[in-house]
Amino acid sequence: MWYEGENYHLFALRGLLTGARWARLAGVDIFAEPKLAARVRAALLAPARTALPDFTFPARKDSRFGVSLAQPAYLELWEIGRAGLGKREMGNGKGELESWLTALYQAPAPRPELFESYLHGAPLPRVPFPVSRHALSWWSLVFMTPEPPSDALPWSPGSLLLESQGLAVLRTGGRYASLECGPPGGGHGHPDRLHLTLHADDVHWLADPGTGSYVSRDLFWYRSTLAHNAPRLDGASQSLGAAVCEAFDTSGEWAWVRGRYGEITRTFVAGPAYLLDVIELASRSEHVLELPWHFVGAGDVGRGRWTSGELADEFVSRVEKLVPEGAAPLVLELAAGPRVLKAFLSFDGELVRAEGPGRPGDEKRATFYVMRTAGRSARLVTVLESVGEAASVRAVRVQGSVIEVETAEHAVDRHTATALGWEIATRSGRIRLAGARAPEPPLAPLLELEKPTPVVGAALRVSSPPPLDGTLDGFDTSEPLRLELEDQYRRSEEPYPGPDDFAAVAHAAWDDDALYLAVDVVKSELCIRPGGAPPLRLDNEPDDIHSDGLQVYVAGDEGDGRVGYLVVPETGATGLRVRATSDTSADPGGVRGAWRRTDRGYTVTLGIAWPEWQRAHVGGRLRFDLLVNEMLPGRTRRAGQLVWSGGNGWVFIRGDRQEPERFGILELVG
Repeated sequence: MWYEGENYHLFALRGLLTGARWARLAGVDIFAEPKLAARVRAALLAPARTALPDFTFPARKDSRFGVSLAQPAYLELWEIGRAGLGKREMGNGKGELESWLTALYQAPAPRPELFESYLHGAPLPRVPFPVSRHALSWWSLVFMTPEPPSDALPWSPGSLLLESQGLAVLRTGGRYASLECGPPGGGHGHPDRLHLTLHADDVHWLADPGTGSYVSRDLFWYRSTLAHNAPRLDGASQSLGAAVCEAFDTSGEWAWVRGRYGEITRTFVAGPAYLLDVIELASRSEHVLELPWHFVGAGDVGRGRWTSGELADEFVSRVEKLVPEGAAPLVLELAAGPRVLKAFLSFDGELVRAEGPGRPGDEKRATFYVMRTAGRSARLVTVLESVGEAASVRAVRVQGSVIEVETAEHAVDRHTATALGWEIATRSGRIRLAGARAPEPPLAPLLELEKPTPVVGAALRVSSPPPLDGTLDGFDTSEPLRLELEDQYRRSEEPYPGPDDFAAVAHAAWDDDALYLAVDVVKSELCIRPGGAPPLRLDNEPDDIHSDGLQVYVAGDEGDGRVGYLVVPETGATGLRVRATSDTSADPGGVRGAWRRTDRGYTVTLGIAWPEWQRAHVGGRLRFDLLVNEMLPGRTRRAGQLVWSGGNGWVFIRGDRQEPERFGILELVG
């Protein structure tokens, strides 16, 4: 699966299949190489295997919400991929892709969606619904096989774990539940590690909201932990780190998954009648642990009254907390049409109710709930049941390490964590779930070009700090860091104009307190964004990248830590406007400096206080990068940027992010 989620996976898949045809014309047949063909087949099947029961894809990360995979723009990807794989996939007519395509063509007609990448192929007004094979675009008609499968097996996906994504999908009949671990997903990722999705009885009870408009303020709501069914600490969204899937296993009608994000673990167990969710915090310090629940449907807690509560967030209103009546657990019952979901909430803490933005495309605000507790060790236990003709779960009891679920037949299922995994003692016997996972090895590309040698520069020790007044005073200029080559330029549209129009020379110095930089930029006409300018509302990019200015990154040579700063000269003053880059949690207060206009451009001088994980000493090495943004008159977005470590690519939608593996090396010289 493409690392940014299903929506971007499908877009990338279109490019991959197009490129595969180009490669074939050049004499390289990707589908004829067994290892490459296997990768393509896996990429084709990934969104099918993770699809919701209604054939929409889960809106993970920045994906669009509620989009059907039976759209013609997507159907033709599987048609062309199946044709390319040929006999490897079709075999005896019983391939997975054939079953999947047959199911999509038989699915109810989806709502037509607008896809900019598809308009050239099949304008929407001319596409009939439901879609048939002969109504796809010319691209599909050129390549797909002439006859559809006539005896494809029914599409019946099971539970699975996508190792590289850490995405676990637990299926029982028409019920779908998933837990998200793995990496957050780059620039389109969300702080939603250990998020839970639930779709059952044709109702999407718990959804990943994906993202609405990139140019609407509520983008920041959908990119928050609070907007997901995921845990958070101390009232703040998660940092963009990875979660680890520690265990996954299935046994008959039972399945489980356990994920870990920092000091939080989430254990999710799926049985034939109900789902058990356990959030646990184990920390050396005190924290406030919160778990939002964004259920669809109308309902409330059976016993208790609501009073004024607290939940600080710009998108949240009507916050209340429950004053419960009676013993635990709290029982929340919700109805969506004729369907009912019951949630048994067992924990020591308070339940909060509030309103926030609804799912993307829904203009109404929606009620959600938050379980909240505090301490160094905490546990939140929830049992979920999608009620059929009659409720199955009668009661839930938490007694030490044992969780008991009493069913309608007065039978009791006892859940216990074991050294090997999870055990359920039922009336009919014991179910043991194991499946401990080894760490996922890094991806080994089938074709890997020789990695470039990192660029190396020197920072010279100074006996006293430079004045940092926008001049080169106090800097030794004998070891410059140059940014003046075409392969150091990332373009938006136009190629590198050349060093006479845009270039930079930097000088680095250091002492025990800070790293010092002087950056002399060649640029005849400055385009500096004022601090009080109206917001641009461009995608997921900070406005200050669309200005002449700098991006500076410092990281430990052994992977100890990383900081990044976006630096823009202040208009009408000599000061600098500094903010942390969106891929780091740097402290802008640790940066000081000034800038000055020069005959050929401008000069920025700044000092960066050493992070606590960096010990400066003669002979030390640190990973470092310097980027110089280029803005031109009459543009809304920047034109490009020079990159000390090497650019040779495109800057569009890169934002203020720079991958640590691209950084060069800065040696601390005495």
